[in-house]
Parts: sequence; structure tokens; C-alpha cells
Amino acid sequence: MSNTPDRNFDDLADHFSHKIYGGLKGKIRLAILSGDLTPVVEQLMQNRREPLRILDVAGGLGQLSIQFAQQGHQVTVNDISSVMLGIARDKAREAGVEDRITWHCGPYQDLTDLALGSFDLVMCHALLEWLQHPELLMPALEPLVSNDGCLSLCFYNPASIVYRNLMRGNFDRVINAQQYTPDRGSLTPHNPCSLAQVRDWLAQSGFAIQTESGLRVFSDYVLEKRGGNLIPEQVLAMELMYARQEPYKWMGRYLHVVASKCPSIKTYHAL
Repeated sequence: MSNTPDRNFDDLADHFSHKIYGGLKGKIRLAILSGDLTPVVEQLMQNRREPLRILDVAGGLGQLSIQFAQQGHQVTVNDISSVMLGIARDKAREAGVEDRITWHCGPYQDLTDLALGSFDLVMCHALLEWLQHPELLMPALEPLVSNDGCLSLCFYNPASIVYRNLMRGNFDRVINAQQYTPDRGSLTPHNPCSLAQVRDWLAQSGFAIQTESGLRVFSDYVLEKRGGNLIPEQVLAMELMYARQEPYKWMGRYLHVVASKCPSIKTYHAL
């Protein structure tokens, strides 16, 4: 087993804050994730009738965590990057919700040793594809989700890499995919996991999938912007329209899966 540490984005925190989450890509991401999770939170609230306990694993800049804290929920945010967490704390302070958020800086593997208890909703977005051993993530998250709680998992879609290279005529990169390693500064993950593999890992850990969506199902593939693709508001509207429709959602650069904790369905397979 490799001892190489998992990716830390201290060096790209400013890039995330201004160039990605501050632009159209970030707006699409937040709109789709919020749209998927709003009914989940509402349903969980009906069952509990009190503020939820929410854990954001690899929470980064904390946009969703701050949003849920503003709704009155108690949130714990974890990230390996102290720089990202520093930015998130500043934003939480500006939003007036810092007292509703607990912060933890360190790898996700540390969470199981902190006696945090279980959470109604655990969010884990854009972490899986950066891990040296992604197969260990779901078993680590499973005890953190309450028996009737939910897991929100967003991860890079490797099929999108193939499709994007096909669209751009980079056939050599498709044929010899194993020979291409992204640069350290690249935001193309080194270790993306297929949807089929993620589904299997979820089932092994006792999760039942409720919804599946795609993030950026077409806008990343546009080679020549014209018509509506020149108008960010229209791009966002179309992304929202097709994010949950087959077959379009399967071409998302990222996939978002919401799964409920169902211990009775847990299966065991050799990894």
C-alpha cells in the first residue's frame, strides 16, 4: 500500500476561491448540489423536527456548510487544507454563522478517532478522486452516518475525460490514457473512479442510492461558444434542466450521488 499522502490544495486555495467557485463552474456546482440536497434536508427535518447535525468532509471553502448553518443546522467542516479552512472561516464569520460551525483541519481518516458521533447528513464532495486509496473512503464514512441518515457524494466522472478528448481530437490520449499523468497544478484528478465502482462501494457499506445527477453535462464540452452558450444565465438554466435527465446526466464532469444508510442491504465483496 502506498504511503503517498492524499492531495492537499493549500497551493490552489486562491484559484478555487476566485477562478472556479467564483465563476460559472462554481455557480453550476452550487445550484445543482443545493437543488439535490434541499429535499433531502427537508425530509430529514420532517423525521427529526430539530436542527440537523451535518458533516462536510473535505469541505474546502464551505459554501454548502455556510448555507446549511444559515438555516439553523449544526455543521462540522473538515479539510486537510488549513488555507482553505481559513478562507471558509472568514466567509462563515461574514455570514454570521461561525458559532454554528465546528472546524477540523486534518485528513478525513482522523475523523473516526474524534468521537464525533453520527450525523444526519454527511457531505463528501470532490475528495474521492484525489485519494491514494479511494476504496477506503466509504468504510470510513459509514459509521459517521446515522442509521436513517444520508450521504452526499460528488466525484469526478472519468467518462468525461474520454469524451472531452474525443471532442478535441486528442485520440492518442484516449488510446494511451495510462501514459498521461496530469501535472501537480492540474485540476484533472490522478485517480478518478467509475460510477460502477462507486455504486459497488456504496452497496458494500450499506448505502442505498436515492438520486444521481450530473454537474456540467454540456458546458465543458463546448468548443465554439455561440448563441445561448455566450449567456451564463442561460447556460446555468440548461445545466439545471438536464442535470437529472438521462442520458445527459451521465456526461457530467462530476457526478452527484445521494444515498441513504440502510444497514440491512450491506454486502461484502473482495476489494
